[in-house]
Amino acid sequence: MFTSQTSSFQDSIDVEERDDFDSEEIAGYSQKIQLNCYYTIYLYQGTSLTLIDSSLPSEAEPELRTYISRRLSKGALLGGMGNIATVELSIPEQAVGCYCCLLEQERSPEQPDADGNGYVICFMGGSEKGLNLFRLELDKYVQGLHSSLQTPELQNLETEVRPYLIQWYEESVMHIYRVVQLVQSNISFLLHAALNHTHVEVNNSDERTKADVSRFIKAASLQGLSQQDTTTASLCKAISEDTQSDLIIDCSTSPPTLSNTVSNRFCDGWIQAFLNAAERCNPFLLRQILENFKLKAIQDMNSLKRFVRQAEMSHYALFRCCQFLQGCGNGDVLLQNARAEHSDLPEACSIISVLEEFLKEQSQAQA
Repeated sequence: MFTSQTSSFQDSIDVEERDDFDSEEIAGYSQKIQLNCYYTIYLYQGTSLTLIDSSLPSEAEPELRTYISRRLSKGALLGGMGNIATVELSIPEQAVGCYCCLLEQERSPEQPDADGNGYVICFMGGSEKGLNLFRLELDKYVQGLHSSLQTPELQNLETEVRPYLIQWYEESVMHIYRVVQLVQSNISFLLHAALNHTHVEVNNSDERTKADVSRFIKAASLQGLSQQDTTTASLCKAISEDTQSDLIIDCSTSPPTLSNTVSNRFCDGWIQAFLNAAERCNPFLLRQILENFKLKAIQDMNSLKRFVRQAEMSHYALFRCCQFLQGCGNGDVLLQNARAEHSDLPEACSIISVLEEFLKEQSQAQA
């Protein structure tokens, strides 16, 4: 049982390194070279596109405009919802991932039936698969332009709009990479904090670093992904009432000093995968590894719930449950989630108490 669990765990770490990222795309990140990324913004009026600004080469922009016009004519761009695809342009990369979003202007009372006025924002870089991993971040980043796009003349183009567009890759894609670079092998403490709903406090740092860490914790947590959202809510409430200490990251030293650190074998097992991807300067691979980390945690949670149900009727199932917890290396987190989810089921809570005592004894025996 322990061997199969370890094998499955390693497979979950390695899966993307054997997948699409493990070819030319990875090779492109083998050296620390800044990825070429581009932006374009168009004014969209009726059925016509007017170029406002672009970082694309002059020969590539008309190609992109043709592509966007075709997408708009087919109704493939919906207001406020990003669309990601691969486009072939006259740029060094030739084929790149392209994120496009239509930001519609509010219709005035004088022209309530005006068609399709707004802006089309395009971000290009990496691959379609890579950008899809950051779809939510890109959607949010584009929405941040709303307040700056009030008039067709865009007199604030050079002071507000262009600087904002230039930073799309740094702000929407690179935050996970920056956090791994910041804490290095201490990333396991952040992973455990995310799974365990532990608050993370960042001291003596700039606002970007604080935002990066907050976004990393949110991206690594399982909130909203578990089968019952009420479980997460009750778990957060239970932990907030507990005496658990915040994880503190003090950035006054280099590297930063972390206090109140807690990890486990499961989180420790992912350290090298994150460090390897960071060494390749591949933010897309980092995000995929983070998603694999969450997927494996969810799979283990579901396995534990199944074992607990079986253990209510079988002592052998209880034994298997103990074996599973011992093998997965994430027993503290899994049992905490299980207790929150089964709080209204006395028999299940009794079994969870037995399992918690088992883990405690195992920990003391290994100390």
